[in-house]
Amino acid sequence: MIPDPASNSVVEQPLSLARGNALNWQALMSLAEKQAVRFMHVCNCTNGQDSFHMSLWEGVPLREVISLTNPKENVRRVYYQSHHQENLAPFQSSLPLSQVLEEPPGQLPVILAYKMNGQPIPASHGGPVRMVVPGAYGSKSIKWVKRVILTNDHKSNDSDAELNNDPENPMKTRARFINAPKEIPSGKPAVLTGMAQVGVSGLKKVQYCIDPHRQSWPAEDPYRTKANWRDASILPPPTDWGGGLPGGKLPPTLQTDSATGKPIEWPLRYTIVHWAVLLPGLRPGSYDVCCRTIDGNGIAQPLPRTLLRTGFNILHVVNLVVKS
Repeated sequence: MIPDPASNSVVEQPLSLARGNALNWQALMSLAEKQAVRFMHVCNCTNGQDSFHMSLWEGVPLREVISLTNPKENVRRVYYQSHHQENLAPFQSSLPLSQVLEEPPGQLPVILAYKMNGQPIPASHGGPVRMVVPGAYGSKSIKWVKRVILTNDHKSNDSDAELNNDPENPMKTRARFINAPKEIPSGKPAVLTGMAQVGVSGLKKVQYCIDPHRQSWPAEDPYRTKANWRDASILPPPTDWGGGLPGGKLPPTLQTDSATGKPIEWPLRYTIVHWAVLLPGLRPGSYDVCCRTIDGNGIAQPLPRTLLRTGFNILHVVNLVVKS
């Protein structure tokens, strides 16, 4: 953890191999004895249609490590880089220093994570240490963190920006189908299930609609606002969280009540929740089935942010054939 040699940043106590004081595993674990935090967070790609997984992360707030270096002057941003093969550029991302040092009440800190679901982070998921940035897409939470640079450069230097993505974009709220039947008999109910990713605006409802199949929705209503939307049921917190956690139980986290162990709110922001609906018996024919979220501000997906490259939230539409 060093000052940027290309800027005028002043850091009183850099941590580096050259100085013989680089942050190692033992030093990180020493910090973890008093500073460790845990929270659940989804892992996803900016433009990915489906989230990869939701995991329980444990780590040390990045601010605690930065404080060891005692920054003095001209530090406005934090660059961080992954381990990389020789002669190859590292994958890198960045954050404003203020975002690393302080978060609003109820929000989660940026952490150097060393555990995933109670176990050391596998190399395939970025171990031994990766960044986890709450509310951000996966390009901010880079794997195999090797170097942190404190700089006076105010601009981001994210590798993801080179792919025409907005690296500063917070996570969107969206719904997707998990089990959408392709064919069902007429007149009999059918189960429809899905997941919802809870983004920065929270989640109020998940809705679905069923309409006769058509090649395209009318151009004057691209977001299907005039469809016959109905509420689905958001499932409650599970009793078994899975993920290899002992007994499927959550340890104390920043998102749970210390007395009851239950989530402080539901759905939890920056996580995945499941939803379900029992479809009524339908007449024979071909139908379009669609799902969407209503966020905490009462805004329906894909609004308010519809641009691509700022997070995938296109309405999920599947075809359902009802046979006599």
